[in-house]
Amino acid sequence: MTAVENKEDLVTVTIDGIEVSVPPGTLLIRAAEQIGIQIPRFCDHPLLEPAGACRQCLVEVTDMGNGRGMPKPAASCTTTVMPGMVIKTQYTSPVADKAQQGVMELLLINHPLDCPVCDKGGECPLQNQAMSNGRAESRFVEEKRTFPKPIAVSENVLLDRERCVLCQRCTRFSEEIAGDPFISLLERGAQQQVGTSEEQPFQSYYSGNTVQICPVGALTGASYRFHARPFDLRSADSVCEHCSSGCAQRSDFRRGKVTRRQAGEDPQVNEEWNCDKGRWAFKYATQADRLTVPLVRNESGELVETSWPEALEKAAAGLKASGSVGVLPGGRITEEDAYAYAKFARSALGTEDIDYRSRPIGAGETEFLKARVAGVSPDHVSFTSLETAPAVLLVALEPEEESPIVFLRLYKSARKGRTKVFSIAPLASNGLVKLNGTLLQTVPTYEADALAALDSEVTKALSQPGALILLGERAGGAYAAAAAIADQTGAKLAWIPRRAGELGAIAAGALPGAGGKDADAIWAAAAEGTLGGLLVGGVDPADTADPALALAALERASFVVSLEVRTSAVTAKADVVLPVAPVAEKAGRFVTWEGRRRPFEATLTSSAMSDAQVLDALADELDVVLGTRTVEQIRAELLTLPAPATGGELNGGTSVAAPEGYVLLATWPELLDGGRLQDGDQHLADTAKPLRAVVSAATAAAASLAEGGVVTVSSDRGSITAPLVIGEIADGVVWLPTNAVGANVREKLAGSSGDLVSLSAGGRR
Repeated sequence: MTAVENKEDLVTVTIDGIEVSVPPGTLLIRAAEQIGIQIPRFCDHPLLEPAGACRQCLVEVTDMGNGRGMPKPAASCTTTVMPGMVIKTQYTSPVADKAQQGVMELLLINHPLDCPVCDKGGECPLQNQAMSNGRAESRFVEEKRTFPKPIAVSENVLLDRERCVLCQRCTRFSEEIAGDPFISLLERGAQQQVGTSEEQPFQSYYSGNTVQICPVGALTGASYRFHARPFDLRSADSVCEHCSSGCAQRSDFRRGKVTRRQAGEDPQVNEEWNCDKGRWAFKYATQADRLTVPLVRNESGELVETSWPEALEKAAAGLKASGSVGVLPGGRITEEDAYAYAKFARSALGTEDIDYRSRPIGAGETEFLKARVAGVSPDHVSFTSLETAPAVLLVALEPEEESPIVFLRLYKSARKGRTKVFSIAPLASNGLVKLNGTLLQTVPTYEADALAALDSEVTKALSQPGALILLGERAGGAYAAAAAIADQTGAKLAWIPRRAGELGAIAAGALPGAGGKDADAIWAAAAEGTLGGLLVGGVDPADTADPALALAALERASFVVSLEVRTSAVTAKADVVLPVAPVAEKAGRFVTWEGRRRPFEATLTSSAMSDAQVLDALADELDVVLGTRTVEQIRAELLTLPAPATGGELNGGTSVAAPEGYVLLATWPELLDGGRLQDGDQHLADTAKPLRAVVSAATAAAASLAEGGVVTVSSDRGSITAPLVIGEIADGVVWLPTNAVGANVREKLAGSSGDLVSLSAGGRR
């Protein structure tokens, strides 16, 4: 009742003899919940619009407030309160009880009795409510209807049609919450069933939510089906490690392995949803290349297993002998681990050469992060702000690909006409189309120019109270221009990176200090031989701005220590490899893009140590007391850190024009791609979007390219051949996904947005 403050504005009704006052428009089923009365339901969901599809929630209304009752039981999930209304539920009304039992009997006419093999068995609302609100015996003894089973509505989601009770939760979620109406009700009457088009599969980044909210076992996850029973599992609350949204989730596990993940409930962050990556990308930690014991390189140049004391002793000696060391923690670590790296760099190694960023770094980005991002909190911009903003300007950010829950909040508001979305980008993404957004088309590296040239419609929209400017990590040289527009219009500014650990790393000081080198400079100095050693934490060279340079740096460095969960390209070059725990096996916290701290405990019991614990032991070998052995120690120290300085000057970036014969590369990562944290679930991998190159019709004509063919995109470092798609993209630009499987743009082209590339017809894929 937060929306209504005055008692006289409330509507008072009586439910089972108990008076309750609720805001106008409240559904009967919600009013009953407020006084602890649970009415059975299947189609009802608090975050979906009322449907009245299952009729299980029937109640008796004996007085509508005018002295007359309703002639027959009413669906409490679609009927709203009226002053003086008197409602009786199954607890006090034989009429309501009989009606509910009758509906349940009808639902069970064709529902199979396969609870012992159904994935939903043991946690099934239909199973539970059949016992509590159904009849002990059925009058229908005819043979039940059957269908071939299961059918795949996507690679991730399987459908057993005979179990479906047509509650429409899945179809309503897809249309109302995700904006992906690929699944719908087909046929009519007794033949009505959930299905998809033969030409259009169920392509959605949020399809797993339909499995979770299905009240029966009709929709099941392909990777979990028949793998466990609910009573076999233990559960732990956890936080997703895949992006900066920090979704609450529940991890179910048995025999020391996570078996499935479900979206957790947190109204302030992800409500009750998560993306498919957060739901199914957890098997990376159990792959065959998982590191469990330390490795050291012997005199023959081979990595061999060794004990922890020997590995730590050799690592400490090698780092000490290196003279100068660069520290590269990576962007997926917890805040506590990031603090341990920062403290180790400064206290144990005496260096300011530390940078968590394992991606291209934009011009002026470091200054922007220190001036505008360090120290942010949800009081500034939050998920709730996204829903209430009258206008949102996206700058080099694709929320559906890079922070999916941000997209869901924007879609929730845009769908109802509350929020107008603008996007500065070279082409309209699928997410922007679903948001009914306006593309402010530009070419890569010209985002600052586009901001400076915003028309009066956009600046007027951004001048409204609550308007937002959301920047992605690809904003390049546009940081200063975005800050200037925010100051000019009064719009609030928020930075939304992809990786879960970025905000925590900034807060923990894992950025270069005065005179320190950033990540790009560290790689370059090591490759040149002017920086002695490298301490690397879970960085994939393929993610860096120049993977070839990173590999050369690892080769040239006098000594390399790597802290990793699994073997990687860094392992092959390291002198000492120290295994660390994945997220499921340690405690910590991530900091969301809004600055919200999301603590979690270890889901699994493990002997693996966190990065912070390993660094603490390594510091001991260097005769330094780091004090990072527990998360409690680290959090206590974090509270003593001085508040970050804000303000300061931001330097603008430069623009690059494409000379004749070249085009500008545009690229951004897609949610599902070749990232190593997605390894292990082929069902999830099969739902990734295919590799493609997008150009405009004019660009295609100039390069003699034909849609439906293939195009080779080349730089002076390599090439990628991909199917050609002609789309509404700026002329003189080609777009490629950053990390499609087998076609990593940075690895193959050494390219980032704004780099020069050439196009040619044909080539082999």
